[in-house]
Amino acid sequence: MSTLQRLDQFSLAPGQRGRSALTVQLWWMVQGTLFRWSPQVAYGFRRWLLRCFGARVGHKVLIRPTATVTYPWKVEIGDYAWIGDDAVIYSLGPIHIGAHAVVSQRSYLCAADHDAGRPDFPLRERAVRVEEGAWVATDVFVGPGVTIGREAVIGARSSVFRNMPSAMVCHGNPCRPIRPRTATPT
Repeated sequence: MSTLQRLDQFSLAPGQRGRSALTVQLWWMVQGTLFRWSPQVAYGFRRWLLRCFGARVGHKVLIRPTATVTYPWKVEIGDYAWIGDDAVIYSLGPIHIGAHAVVSQRSYLCAADHDAGRPDFPLRERAVRVEEGAWVATDVFVGPGVTIGREAVIGARSSVFRNMPSAMVCHGNPCRPIRPRTATPT
C-alpha cells in the first residue's frame, strides 16, 4: 500500500467549490447542453449563461461554445477578451482574464493543484491571471499561481509554471521570455 499518497484520506475543504453541489451539477448540465450546443455566433447568450452562474464577464467578450469553465463564479473576464475553441478554464481557484486578452484554442488555465507532500493529497487553490492585452497562443498550459504579464505573448504549446513578464514574447517548456513584443504600424 502506498504511504506517500492515500486517496482514501482525501476530502475537499468545506466550501471549496464555492457553491453547493447542486449548483455545480446544474452548471455542468447547462454547460454540456445550452452552452455547448449554442450557435457559434451566440456570444451574448454564452456571456449571459456565465453571468447567471456568477462569472464577471465584460462587454463584447467572445467565448466559443466548446470552451469549458469549471466554476464560473470563480472567473472574471475583461472587456473584449477572446476565449477560443476547446480552451479549458479550470477554475478550481480564481481565474482573471484581462480586457483585450486572448486565450487561444486548446489552451488550459489551471488554478489549482494538490499538495504531493501530504498523503491526504489536499487541493490547493492558486489564482491564475492573464493580464490585459496578453495572448496565450494555441495549446498552452498555464499552471497554478501563474500571472501572464500585460501584453505578453505566450507561444504555441508552451508550458508556463512561473510568472511571465509584461510586453515580452515568451515560449518553451518550460516557458521563458525570448524578446520584447513590439507594435507594428498599421
